[in-house]
Amino acid sequence: MRVAITGATGLIGRALTTSLWADGHTVVRLVRRPPRRSEIPRLEEAEWRAEQGRIDAVALSGTDAVVHLAGEPLGRGLWTRRRRALIRRSRVHGTRALCRALVAMDRPPTRLLSASGTHVYGETGDTVATEETPPGTGFLADVCREWEAATLPAEEAGMSVAHLRTGVVLAREGGMLRSLLPLYRWGFGGRLGSGAQYLTWFSLVDQVGAIRFLLERPDLTGPVNLCAPEPVSNAAFVQALERVLGRPTILPIPSTAIRVTLGDFTEESALIDLRARPERLEKAGYSFLLPDVDSALSDILARPGPSVGA
Repeated sequence: MRVAITGATGLIGRALTTSLWADGHTVVRLVRRPPRRSEIPRLEEAEWRAEQGRIDAVALSGTDAVVHLAGEPLGRGLWTRRRRALIRRSRVHGTRALCRALVAMDRPPTRLLSASGTHVYGETGDTVATEETPPGTGFLADVCREWEAATLPAEEAGMSVAHLRTGVVLAREGGMLRSLLPLYRWGFGGRLGSGAQYLTWFSLVDQVGAIRFLLERPDLTGPVNLCAPEPVSNAAFVQALERVLGRPTILPIPSTAIRVTLGDFTEESALIDLRARPERLEKAGYSFLLPDVDSALSDILARPGPSVGA
C-alpha cells in the first residue's frame, strides 16, 4: 500500500511509519514545511498547510489511504484559554482543512483513518463505554465530537472514514508512561488520588496493530475504540508497574497536589474515571497482542523502540 500519515513524527506516527515501511509499504509523511528528499527508499514527504487548506496533490498521487494523527499535545503546559483554543483548532480546523484538500484531488485516497479519543465519553463511572455510548461532557468530549464531525467533507465525497477513539497509549518512548517511569523507578510514584479511577489504555504495539488492521478493513467506518479489552484502576496500574519494575512505590500523590500542578488538565486526564471497551475491534476479529496490563508493561519495558527516518 501507499499510505500518507499526518503527525508522522509523533509517538504513534513514528511507530506506524516503522511498521508499515518494514513490511514493504510506502509511507508518505505529510509535513508543514517544504518536503525533503529522503535517502530511504519508500519513505517520502509531501507538504500540507492545514491553516490554508493546501496539500501537495502531486506527491500524494496514487495514495491508497491517509492516517490523520496530527494534533497539539494535550499535556504540554496548563490549559489556559489560549491553549484550549490551540488544542481545539489543531484538531477541528486541521481535520476539516485536510479533508477538503483531499476531496479536491483528482483521485483522492479511498480510506481515511482520523484520530479521536476515548475522552469523547467523558466521565463514565461504573459504566463501560462502547462505540454505541453517546458522547459525554467536558472540554475534551466536546473537542472529540467536533473533531470527528470535521471529517464530514470526506464522508460526503464517498471516502471510507473511521474515527480512531484512542485511549492512553503506553510506550517507553513517550506519552504518560515515559513521564512516570523515572518516578516509579525511584519508588516515588504512587497511585494518583484515591487510585479508584479507571484508566482506558492501549499498548503502542496494539495501537499500531489496530490501525493496520483498520487499513485493511474499509468496511469498518465510524467510531472504533482503540484500547485494551481490560481497563484497570489507577491503583491496579501502579501495582502492575511495581511488579514489573520489582520495586514498591511509597508516596501516593494527593489529588490536591495534582490539581495545583496540572490545573484543569487533571480533571479530564489523571483523575478522570473512564472505562471504554473495544467492542467493534473485538467483533471484527482483531487479535490483541498485549491484552492485559502486566503483559503490556513487561513487553514495553523490554522492547526497543526503533523508528525509520525520525
